[in-house]
Amino acid sequence: MSFYQTLNPTTETVERTFELHTAAQMKAIVDRAEHVWKTDWKKRDIAARKAIMSKAADLLRRDRMAHARLIATEMGKALPDALEEIDITADILSFYADGAAEFLAPTHLTVKEGHAKIINQPLGLIYCIEPWNFPYYQLARVAGPNLMAGNVVIAKHAPNVPQCALAFEKLFHDAGAPVGVYTNIFLDNDQSAELIKDFRIRGVALTGSERAGQTVAAEAGAALKKDTMELGGSDAFIVLDDADLELAVKWATWGRFANNGQVCTAAKRMIVHEKVYDAFLAGLKKAITQFRIGDPLAEGTTHGPMSSKKALDTALAQTDEAVKAGATLVAGGKRMERTGFFMEPTILTNVSKDNPVFYQEIFGPVAVVHKVASEHEAIELANDSPYGLGGSVFSRDLGRAERVAEAVETGMMFINTATTAAPELPFGGIKNSGFGRELSFLGIEEFINRKLIRVA
Repeated sequence: MSFYQTLNPTTETVERTFELHTAAQMKAIVDRAEHVWKTDWKKRDIAARKAIMSKAADLLRRDRMAHARLIATEMGKALPDALEEIDITADILSFYADGAAEFLAPTHLTVKEGHAKIINQPLGLIYCIEPWNFPYYQLARVAGPNLMAGNVVIAKHAPNVPQCALAFEKLFHDAGAPVGVYTNIFLDNDQSAELIKDFRIRGVALTGSERAGQTVAAEAGAALKKDTMELGGSDAFIVLDDADLELAVKWATWGRFANNGQVCTAAKRMIVHEKVYDAFLAGLKKAITQFRIGDPLAEGTTHGPMSSKKALDTALAQTDEAVKAGATLVAGGKRMERTGFFMEPTILTNVSKDNPVFYQEIFGPVAVVHKVASEHEAIELANDSPYGLGGSVFSRDLGRAERVAEAVETGMMFINTATTAAPELPFGGIKNSGFGRELSFLGIEEFINRKLIRVA
């Protein structure tokens, strides 16, 4: 795409268009970011940075409805969910404002002679590339820790959420941050690759698809830049034979269909013990009939449209491919007959290992439900994936659930709840789901210089 555009997925109309930054503008943005980092931001103490970060969080909370409406308009998220996104975004900014002093405190080492310590210093300019599915929350996961660590941030957002990108940038300007501390930039992929080559960029953070991660990680590696990759997922949602079924169905419904399934940590593979399989499937099928699908800004709507025609077409094509290869379509599977990029909530079963969709990530409202005969089989199926982001396990026996959680090969596991995010919980995966961690104290440690000071 040679421009950034608000194409309202509910009305299918273009509302605003923004031109890409030119090469000269890109250079000016980097020049300004480098200047403010060297002369100002890295020299400020944590208390001074905290005042600005806290103010940005306060402004976000004050104007939460306006920001939430932008999310709903640009990518179709139902307004209650968009408001929740604004709330957690503000909480992330506050978390790092309040916690940075502790997280970045020096570590004193035990040595044979004299004394030694490790201090934490900023690296400089951090370039982040972020997706559209959580247009505020994703930015906060990078901006919060890095600005508090003393880095400055240049952010390339997804081309379909430009107004969210600009509104987030304005938060820091309005909070009193010097120009250049946090900068939005509109680039295409070729320009992005050029920016990564710039020596002044000292770190690259990407949240996106597996394919995007392969490209950007290669570019960052070639330029010897530290990088973090938060990529795709195909999370297992394990329901054991002793699970609380009402609880499992509740969280399965939310875990798979919230944000129309356009979540990297969605419950994409439901792995259910055969003793409770029929009851679970019946509960899930009933639950999706209660959705109120429509205009995300309308009162009572639980689910809006998918973010784009491309996203809709891809999810529909994957569903069709699965059925042609032998899967059973239990519910949904079609585009809804109305204006907007709406897809019926969909349930697939009998997706065998030779089905082309078995190893794919479906980024849409499509639940794949598997039947297993044992706990061991559930673990084996959960681990039979190229991804390793998050996952869940449901059991009334917490000791058993913890053993299963420890055996599943992921970066995160949740017991008796779906995969969720909170400022204090580290977020990240293994295998093709990427590397590095965001949020928690770990998130502020990714792009810092842990410098040793040794006194003889």
